[in-house]
Amino acid sequence: MIDTMELRVKKLREDAIVPTRSNQTDAGWDLYSTERLAMPFRKPVLVSTGIALAIPEGYVGLIWPRSGLAVKHGIDVYAGVIDSGYRGEIKVCLWSDSIAPHWGCAKSFEIMPGDRIAQIIFQKVEPFELIETQQLDDTDRGAGGFGSSGK
Repeated sequence: MIDTMELRVKKLREDAIVPTRSNQTDAGWDLYSTERLAMPFRKPVLVSTGIALAIPEGYVGLIWPRSGLAVKHGIDVYAGVIDSGYRGEIKVCLWSDSIAPHWGCAKSFEIMPGDRIAQIIFQKVEPFELIETQQLDDTDRGAGGFGSSGK
């Protein structure tokens, strides 16, 4: 049996939905919209969830796309870091890039109240102290960046 932690969720609106998981072992908790809006093509939209979270110190909430929205409708998530000290409303920045042939032509995507719009994953954050230096240790990869490992 895995020990579980508690994370407090506050509804900021009567119609807000507390995050859920489809399966107890899923990493991501679904976030729900509290508003109706048409997402314009290739323009970011900030969507309200109507909830606030008390993420424990030493953890972070990372907001990720829902795979079904990404694959079927080209909906992605931007700006997805929720720090443990933040107690305001969780909002999700969504982006629509639905121009691929199987998605049809460029069009807006409609979000309705109660729609699952993203997922949040809670991850432990190890404390670090950054120390400025003039030299770094060598590795096999070195300074190899984008595309350095092949196709």
